[in-house]
Amino acid sequence: MVAKGLGVKLEMQQITGANRIPFLLTDKVDIVISVMGLTPERAKQIQFTAPYANTFLAVYGAKSAKVDAASAIGSLKIAAAKGSTQELAISTANPKANIMRTEDDATAAAAYISGQADLIATNSIVAQSLARQNPNKEFDRKFVIRRSPAHMGVQMDQHNLVRWLDGFIFFNTMNGELDRLHQKYLDMPMDPLPTL
Repeated sequence: MVAKGLGVKLEMQQITGANRIPFLLTDKVDIVISVMGLTPERAKQIQFTAPYANTFLAVYGAKSAKVDAASAIGSLKIAAAKGSTQELAISTANPKANIMRTEDDATAAAAYISGQADLIATNSIVAQSLARQNPNKEFDRKFVIRRSPAHMGVQMDQHNLVRWLDGFIFFNTMNGELDRLHQKYLDMPMDPLPTL
């Protein structure tokens, strides 16, 4: 939708959580659209658009796992991408948690799906997609780490681009298109999102 709106040819790059900002800063991508949450630390490096998707970071596992907070993880092993917001939050909330720190989200997902980990900490969009792809694996939400609306990111000097993207988000919120996409892909309406 963004490429069409800009009138340019879309070229997609496969990225990981760890290389999203480096790819942007080294001109390997022009825009990062990958469920990236805004943090003050990240905002020192790149500009963020207004949020375009209502997501959250959470811990998922089997229905039988009795976990309702980071402090209740106990001896269960939790898979999380190294250096991700969710990994850092769990480490802070429970320094004794048995965290399997993986190189990226895909490896954390593989560890959980294969049974190498009892729990997974990830974004709600990722968990929902994994649950659809793996119907025999339970993705019961144990607890929410924090709300984490998804933003697009651009280089610091791309003021015109970030303003255009904000206008794009505004327009597609007002015409109902983002709500339609939320319901189609996230099985929930797009609740009002905070503005920047």
